[in-house]
Amino acid sequence: MAEKRPTIYDVATRAGVSKSLVSLVLQGSPRVAAPSRRAVEEAIAELGYRPSRAAANLAANRTRTVGVLIDDYTNLWFVDLVRGLHAALGPAGYRLAVVDVATVDQAEDPVESMLSMRVDGLVLGMDPPGSLLARGDAALPPVVVAGTRAVRDARFDAVANDDAAGARLVARHLVELGHRTVGQVCAGGGAGEVRRTAFAAEATRLGATVVETAWRGAASDEAGFAGAMEVLGAAGVTAIFAANDVMAVGVLGAAQERGLRVPDDLSVVGYDDTSLAAARLIGLTTVDDRSFDVGVQAGTLLVGRMDPDAEPASGGRENRVLAPRTVIRRTTAPPR
Repeated sequence: MAEKRPTIYDVATRAGVSKSLVSLVLQGSPRVAAPSRRAVEEAIAELGYRPSRAAANLAANRTRTVGVLIDDYTNLWFVDLVRGLHAALGPAGYRLAVVDVATVDQAEDPVESMLSMRVDGLVLGMDPPGSLLARGDAALPPVVVAGTRAVRDARFDAVANDDAAGARLVARHLVELGHRTVGQVCAGGGAGEVRRTAFAAEATRLGATVVETAWRGAASDEAGFAGAMEVLGAAGVTAIFAANDVMAVGVLGAAQERGLRVPDDLSVVGYDDTSLAAARLIGLTTVDDRSFDVGVQAGTLLVGRMDPDAEPASGGRENRVLAPRTVIRRTTAPPR
């Protein structure tokens, strides 16, 4: 039989003090006299006692857990976002509970599930669900929205890449290379719509003709392939901008299907600068949307909101927008 782990009561008995006094020592309270503190510390060392973090958190009415809601595990953008969140929240003593709402039973409210876990804060990598928007402030922990979203709530902080600026960078890059008929494979959602509109407007302003699909669904490899096959049916298209790197891989597949060489016959640009884009086999020109930094700043904001002493006196919410940059690799070149 495994040896029973020592409890706080065992420490109190060994030290000859009350359980409450042991708790004060564990909390680092200055109200404990030096002799009593030494007795408790010696008892802890002799017994090999390890305090329960869960019990301490519950006693303080905190779980040290942050809920993260996303809507597509296959979107590599979330990988860097979660890495950034962990970089900011981990050292502050918080752990992440990540839920993809697309995998949750439709009868289950993911927001209610998170709140029932008593999370100390929420990060939304998706549009805020209606069940969250309908809740009063008193029923909500601090919330930070990560990424460009179609739905906004003035109660929540937000951190995002400047998607419009990033799409304009792509348009300028392609036009400067000499492309005059450019295709675009679109996606639904807040960021997808912002990128679509900004790219089309900038490319048109610079004198290029834009051919795009009417696709507004998930930003998948299959969607990129289907959209590119449609766009390549138009005459004169020499470059395609995809809504993200995953869709751009689908575009590369469509180019291969049609016997087009990249970048000799067709230039391809993605967005997000994921590990997929940087893979040596692909070498995709893309836009670095600072997803890791978005995670770091979202996590940092949340740490401040979850610490009552760090709340700004004004209580005003923040809306941070990070500047993107183009990452030029092997998939773009001047048209032949």
